[in-house]
Amino acid sequence: MRDLSFIAFLIAFFVMGFKRPFLLVLVYVYIDIVSPQRLTYLLLNTVPISLIAVALAVGGWVLADDKRDTRVGARQVLIVLLMLYCWATTLGADFPVEAKEKWDWVWKTLIFAAFLPLTLRTRLRIESLLLFMILSASSIIIVGGIKTIASGGGGYGQLNLMVDNNSGLYEGSTISAVAVAIIPIIVWFATCGTIFKPDWRVKGFCLALVFACLLIPVGTSTRTGLVCIVLLALLSVRAVKRKALYLAAVTALGLAAVPFLPSAFTDRMNTIKTYDADESASTRLAVWQWTIEYAKTHPFGGGFEAYRGNHIRLDLKSEGPGTGPRVETDKARAFHSAYFEMLGEQGYFGLALWLSINVIGIFRMELLRRRHADPASEFAWAGPLAGALQTAQIIYLFGAAFVGIAFQPFVYMLIGAQIGLDTYLARKRSEQTFRPMRRVPPSR
Repeated sequence: MRDLSFIAFLIAFFVMGFKRPFLLVLVYVYIDIVSPQRLTYLLLNTVPISLIAVALAVGGWVLADDKRDTRVGARQVLIVLLMLYCWATTLGADFPVEAKEKWDWVWKTLIFAAFLPLTLRTRLRIESLLLFMILSASSIIIVGGIKTIASGGGGYGQLNLMVDNNSGLYEGSTISAVAVAIIPIIVWFATCGTIFKPDWRVKGFCLALVFACLLIPVGTSTRTGLVCIVLLALLSVRAVKRKALYLAAVTALGLAAVPFLPSAFTDRMNTIKTYDADESASTRLAVWQWTIEYAKTHPFGGGFEAYRGNHIRLDLKSEGPGTGPRVETDKARAFHSAYFEMLGEQGYFGLALWLSINVIGIFRMELLRRRHADPASEFAWAGPLAGALQTAQIIYLFGAAFVGIAFQPFVYMLIGAQIGLDTYLARKRSEQTFRPMRRVPPSR
């Protein structure tokens, strides 16, 4: 029954896409985020549904969509350059078979991120994209929030988010970082959205969804989620007038919530203070040190999955009275950091490209946030949206320091939305400043 319902949903959107090509883009967004092929039992598991969807989305735009005033941003060029560079490193990867498996989905993520801004020609399309992204992610987040309230989550790696699959957005640290990052965008829809008028029902749903997003780090017991929540609270200071009162209220709410947190979560968070005795944290530090040394001899990276070649030694301190230090060895441990993932797999040049794509986005959104800060202007909605997208990206970059999500598709869709907003506003500015020459009537 689940298979048939998903297939009926996809067929309906594909059919409507013949008249509205942008719907095909939204279908791919849903498929890439939710991965319905993981949720079904038989039919969709055997179909390359993601590849079909991206081909239809691009084909629909090429054949039927309006391409007037289409603009290409600098970051789109950088994304394509990064894709080509990744292709080159894949050809000479240390582990060619495993690298090919990762390349098979990375190239679709990057090419779609470069293509996406070309379709975002109106405010309605920009909103539709972000709304589809939020609702698609919420189908995972709401389930996780309900399970957290019902059972407390059960500890790290124990929260089942619809499927028993520890990859993509279904991985605990990844969904925690994404859930916290999208909170500013959810708040924007509660105040400035136009697809659904921000009445009491919309605001109520947005408030409940924000609460569910905050529950995800609790249910998954991820330290990444906790530090992302702290960063969100600090970044939100600039949007409030009474900053001291806001900080006091946030601190009070945080302290009041502590007694209600499950023991699995608090025990996990306490390991932050004793990282040198925690095997997980110590492993990450050892892998990062190995990656730095590896990059010295492989400045162009070792291709995807290069971490499989590491051999590390862990010197763990005493965990308590009566126990001494421990020495353990391990190998083929993942990078657990997007920064070291890029350094180890794509080298210094790949890391520089990836950082440029992200850092330029932060500066461009800050420029748009300030340029459209006037609440009485025609584009008063654009300033808060730019601020929300900027905050989401900063939270992602902070969370990515502890999770290997350098090529997370959801984040590249956010980057595509940023570029689309930037090019849309640039086109509107050029239309306002352009004044056609008028014929001067002859003097009598």
